[in-house]
Amino acid sequence: MIHQEQRIAKLPIIAIVGRPNVGKSTLFNRIVGSRRAIVGDEPGITRDRMYGDAEWRGRHFRLVDTGGIIPDDRELIPSEIFRQARLALDEAAAIVMVVDGRTEIAAPDLELARLLQRTGKPLFVAVNKIDSEKNSSDADDFHRLGIRKLFPVSAEHGRGIDDLLDGLLRVISSVPGDEEDGEESEQSREIKVAIIGHPNVGKSTLLNQLTGADRSIVSPIPGTTRDAVDELVERDGRRFRFIDTAGIRRKGKTELMAEKLSVVMARKHLEAADIALLVIDATEGVSQLDAAIAGYAHESGRSIIVVVNKWDLVISGKKRAISHSKAARIRDSRRPADREAYEQRLRYALKFLSYAPVLFISAQTGKGTEKIFTTLEQVAVERRKRISTSEMNRFLKEVDFERASVPMRQRVKIYYLTQVAVAPPTFILFTDRNVKLHFSYQRFLENQIRRAFGFFGAPIWIKTRASK
Repeated sequence: MIHQEQRIAKLPIIAIVGRPNVGKSTLFNRIVGSRRAIVGDEPGITRDRMYGDAEWRGRHFRLVDTGGIIPDDRELIPSEIFRQARLALDEAAAIVMVVDGRTEIAAPDLELARLLQRTGKPLFVAVNKIDSEKNSSDADDFHRLGIRKLFPVSAEHGRGIDDLLDGLLRVISSVPGDEEDGEESEQSREIKVAIIGHPNVGKSTLLNQLTGADRSIVSPIPGTTRDAVDELVERDGRRFRFIDTAGIRRKGKTELMAEKLSVVMARKHLEAADIALLVIDATEGVSQLDAAIAGYAHESGRSIIVVVNKWDLVISGKKRAISHSKAARIRDSRRPADREAYEQRLRYALKFLSYAPVLFISAQTGKGTEKIFTTLEQVAVERRKRISTSEMNRFLKEVDFERASVPMRQRVKIYYLTQVAVAPPTFILFTDRNVKLHFSYQRFLENQIRRAFGFFGAPIWIKTRASK
């Protein structure tokens, strides 16, 4: 059987490049057929490489959307964008340079075209924002770039995209492709892991450490990651798809449109995952925002692993440029059994995550990160565990509900309990009357289920139904 990652590796890759705000992400979304990349009017929204699978006339290929390139820009983020784009160019079978057809050709366009020509890869120019036949002549000026294959398109409206794809197909048809073997896809066996947390806690550094590649841009500037970027990793025969989401901020703190979209997309990608790695900055402790983000994951039914990052800085107390209050917190945590004391405070702040394992790591140095894979495997298995109805009812007979601190008038007679779903484990409790289960009853029953059956790292959902 051809493994999914082998099939993906064989697909020809087409890289989309261009200066900021010319419509690269809109073109990417148009070809891939979904809102995979964030699109907006602010320049520089896409920073990391974004991958998507596409198909045209029965031919499958991969598309990669890169950040806006400004040649010779020496700022930190643009230089990282350029480095990420170069990685995409190296693996590409063909390159599409996107330009804005509503503007005049500029020196950076000519410089970028020369840069791309030096790669020796097949080049295409997509002159974007040519929305009608009336302004199609605006594309003619871009022949000055010296790239013969030029296509006027409108990524927003879909105009001219078929001609561009036909041209690309002729080039990549000689590249080994995705010959299907008729076997069932193993996509469903992937463990999808969303890396979540507020900005600048080390999510992208952790992704790079787990994948062994500079997949995400890493910088000390909060909010660097805006799109969700993902990477497929195989380890000991298991596949993990890691998704590095944008840092989730409070709504009032997200002023730019791109950052507001990032929050929405981060929550969307979280809901598409099986497990969330909640990253917390050890030097800051658990904030209200951390608790809110954890709440998103808990309420959406994701299994959760709490990852306390930068633990090496707590141990050493040598973080550069930290505030006095942070330094005091670090000194305060350096006591005998400091890890246990820290976890106790964390558990108190995140009471609703009592089921979530806690790992202490340093994403920067890699210390402790090897435990993440084994924990992910354990949590993935527990998330899909199914208990038979007969087992559940034998368990139910042994539970002493008198120990549950519930007022008499709010007690119900319980007939039987059955598991109706996995991921997350979901149970229906049949009772004598159709009432919502008292919170204390719910918590008591959940604790008893965990004591008997585990469900390590997974939230448990219990619903009630009147037996009649």
